[in-house]
Amino acid sequence: MLSTFSNMKSRRKSQVVGLNERNINLIYPNNPKKHYPLADDKVLTKEILHQYAIPCAATYAVIEYNSDIKKAWEYCKKYTTMAIKPANGCGGGGIKIIKKDLDHNWISSGKIISERQIFQHMAAIIMGFFSLGSHDRVLIEECIEPHPFFHKIYPQGVPDFRIITLEHKPLMAMLRMPTDKSDGKANLHQKGVGIGVDMDNGTLTEVYDGKQYFDHHPDTNFKVNGISIPYWKEILEISVDTAKAFPLNYLGIDIVIDKIKGPQIMEINVRPGLGIQLVNKKGLKEVTQKK
Repeated sequence: MLSTFSNMKSRRKSQVVGLNERNINLIYPNNPKKHYPLADDKVLTKEILHQYAIPCAATYAVIEYNSDIKKAWEYCKKYTTMAIKPANGCGGGGIKIIKKDLDHNWISSGKIISERQIFQHMAAIIMGFFSLGSHDRVLIEECIEPHPFFHKIYPQGVPDFRIITLEHKPLMAMLRMPTDKSDGKANLHQKGVGIGVDMDNGTLTEVYDGKQYFDHHPDTNFKVNGISIPYWKEILEISVDTAKAFPLNYLGIDIVIDKIKGPQIMEINVRPGLGIQLVNKKGLKEVTQKK
């Protein structure tokens, strides 16, 4: 019995794709470097999504220079909620969600934030604070209101689905959820959790926090195993449409579900991380061989 279990673990491990193998066999042959900016720059990504009428958050403003901040803000402040992002940020860094309360104060992460602080954050984005020191642009866009499905699992932040596609076909997926430790972020490296997805049935499997597996969210104890994902068919369809819109054949596509508009593309990644394999207890070799 022990020998059989060891053989099973060995076979499973042999199916896992490592960093070098991902680069050599998946990224380099499928993603021409000249097209990386289409994924790395959120403004360019949004332009293509809008061009192909692929559902995504509305763009309110793009700010390239400090001198344009006040003018853009005068237009944007009529909205009650908005997301402020660095065009070339990664891993959720620099993203600030702001909402207007009943007293017309701006709120971010549960605290009042002044217009001056908002301007300072935009200036920091432009100076490249969140993009390795290079000049960047500010993207201000519609704020997604998560579907009630997510509130049952965890009531705060903006969860998203990461779909890995190869040659326009969805291979593997996970739901990334915020936690009490992640300050509303869903990214795994920022202490969010990943939840595996059964691609065939459109259901959730287990929760992975980077160290161990659970059948429930670690903060709410809500059991997720076997829960059906709303709009699953549409999520797969929108991932395929997105993959076809870009000249990049290996992508990590992030999709959120808005409570009114349904599935929306958040961003795409030309170098998607490999943690999705741990979340699903399945190697990418296995699914690429079946493709």
